[in-house]
Amino acid sequence: MSFASQTKAELCRVPLARRCCAQAEAYGVLLFCNSFTHREVRIITESADFAARLPQLFRKGFRVEFDGAPAGGEGGKRAFTIAAPDKLAAVFSAFGQDPADALAHHINFAVLEEEHCRTAFFRGAFLAGGSVTDPAKRYHLELVTSHYNVSRELPVLLQEAGFRPKETTRKSNYMTYFKQSEYIEDFLTAIGAPLAAMEIMNAKLEKNLRGSVNRRVNCDAANLDKAVDAAMEQIAAIRALEKRMDLSELGDKLARTARLRVENPELTLTQLAELCDPPVTKSCLNHRLRKLMELARNG
Repeated sequence: MSFASQTKAELCRVPLARRCCAQAEAYGVLLFCNSFTHREVRIITESADFAARLPQLFRKGFRVEFDGAPAGGEGGKRAFTIAAPDKLAAVFSAFGQDPADALAHHINFAVLEEEHCRTAFFRGAFLAGGSVTDPAKRYHLELVTSHYNVSRELPVLLQEAGFRPKETTRKSNYMTYFKQSEYIEDFLTAIGAPLAAMEIMNAKLEKNLRGSVNRRVNCDAANLDKAVDAAMEQIAAIRALEKRMDLSELGDKLARTARLRVENPELTLTQLAELCDPPVTKSCLNHRLRKLMELARNG
């Protein structure tokens, strides 16, 4: 099951407690479904959970049954239709419309004044015309409608609820979408899918952790490369000195430092300093090695 399907399944577990919210959710479904005209309502879905919820939703909201509905257990795309004039009239009248006058749909803000009804409307819009990408791949949630006016009014409704959506067109459809993970999380939580929102948060944390680890590994690798290059350069300088002189002539401290460096080419300065007897600081050891390299250059 895709992440979008899981999200819709979670949303369909939200109880249909109030009739006003059932109407608001159905309103979102209608404005974002396949067809909502004065002749027909047609809702097509591949979600078994949404298909199970639709008859309950329309029964609760409008006290109507679908004229056409898929048989129980039918897979693939499921189509629900209403064509009877009296049923269409009941649906349209709930939103202050007459089927005969419905030339272009607008969102009737008056029926969405209550926050719980606006939330239900967003849920219906997502169930019928929404999708959300697997957060392991990228962050993207969209709501798609074929109604131009609805596409212009939805962002206003979302902004009133504290969201900042973006808009675009796709062929003959209009898309309102989010790409910021925080907005997607907040939107899904608001409409009744906190588990899906949590999954996005977890995916984001995992990506951030993986990125942090990769940066640390890359940084450590770069530092290791620098340490190896420095050690090779120091050893080359010591070998050059050995060809010209007996290192014991440099004094006990420099001679011991030179011997430790040659015998332990893989160690960092900190590790090498700890091997000194008595132990010295990293700064002290570095000073001695620089002295050896300077003698090699000037010899």
